[in-house]
Amino acid sequence: MRIPTIPGFDQQALEKYFKNTGMSFVGKVGSLLIKMLVSIAVARYLSKDKLGIITGGITYIYLFSAFATLGLDQFIVKELHQFPKNRDSILGTSFWMKVAGGIACIPLVWLAYQFYPAKGTPYIYVLIFSVIGIVQAFNVIDSYFQSEVQSKYIMQVQVTGNLLSAAIKLVLIYLQMPLIAFVYAYALDFILLALGYYLTYQRKGRNIFNWAYNGQLAKKLLTYSWPLIISGIMVSLYMKIDQLMIQNISGTKEAGAYATVATLSEAWNFIPTVIVTTLFPAILNARRDDTERYKKRIQNLYDLMVYLSLPAAIVVAFAAPLIYKILYTPEFYYAAPTLSVHIWSGVFVFLGAANSQYLIAEGYTKLTFLRTGFGAIVNIGLNLILIPKMGMMGAAIATLVAYASSAFFVLFIPKVSNQGVMMLKSLFLISLFKKIIKR
Repeated sequence: MRIPTIPGFDQQALEKYFKNTGMSFVGKVGSLLIKMLVSIAVARYLSKDKLGIITGGITYIYLFSAFATLGLDQFIVKELHQFPKNRDSILGTSFWMKVAGGIACIPLVWLAYQFYPAKGTPYIYVLIFSVIGIVQAFNVIDSYFQSEVQSKYIMQVQVTGNLLSAAIKLVLIYLQMPLIAFVYAYALDFILLALGYYLTYQRKGRNIFNWAYNGQLAKKLLTYSWPLIISGIMVSLYMKIDQLMIQNISGTKEAGAYATVATLSEAWNFIPTVIVTTLFPAILNARRDDTERYKKRIQNLYDLMVYLSLPAAIVVAFAAPLIYKILYTPEFYYAAPTLSVHIWSGVFVFLGAANSQYLIAEGYTKLTFLRTGFGAIVNIGLNLILIPKMGMMGAAIATLVAYASSAFFVLFIPKVSNQGVMMLKSLFLISLFKKIIKR
């Protein structure tokens, strides 16, 4: 993997860090392709009305996922790196903390449903999905294999689980099963994944029953993670509240159509996270050794984010009508213009992911929280104004403006405003033009 057109990256360092996340990337891509194909098949079978009903239930769980996970994942990896001999204590404590978080989410979801119900989605569907918050506690095993740099096992679990999930949903379609069967099937996805993690961990000579809970460690982890819990809740609101608002304002049919837009537009949003995770350790080395080289590498990273996201946005924006004609039934065709707008938000997702890593590296974690909160406020406010007038197109515009506002929030913070300028240089291809002129 060579990047000859972007100077500043150390090729050997790139290959070293890429290997650590390469298998995880393959697993995510494989899982994505499987999920995409199955989600299209399910959408075609259920129709936009029923798809909107089931999406409403899933959205509630996504909104509370940050609370259920307690923001622990990255800290588990860190603890396992620093104290490998305390593996059973770290995993056991994290597991039971997540179980407690998942159980606590059930009444919280009920309260949220009473306050702002998803019109058309029965609470029983939401309750079934609520089980996911408890089952996801087994994801601590994912963190363990990451700490051991053995992402291939995670890839195997994810791909196998998604293949089984896909087979189940295709059988349900073939048998023409009712909507409730798909609700159980979506909840089963997470149970299958948890079972896969458990069996893989046991197969590698470990024993989940050796895990132990440590109260002092729990306090330590919670002290580190509580800002991420709040930030995660903001991110959830920021990214998913539009789907719930569309359902309540415009109805389940509009929500179902918009769900296909979000699926197609956001499918690739994991890519910047993987790239940044892969490359940023090398960039941090430059921060330690050479300040100027560090700045150049940050600029190169922003450039890379734009080089990847901008062409994809252009292609999808123009090809949206054709994409819908190929993938979906005629009742969904009118969603194509919305996809042409929504897809541009990915450009700001890519830039925001790179900038967030910079803020964390520099110790500006509070700014990450503030910009996410700002994006959530913009998104909710614009949705309230635009959805009643424009339906799902209004939601797409609100999402685009919110993502752009969040990404460039740093322009208004003096100590990091230079990062906003650097992102603008990348966005308007100024860096690229300068390189072309120099040649």
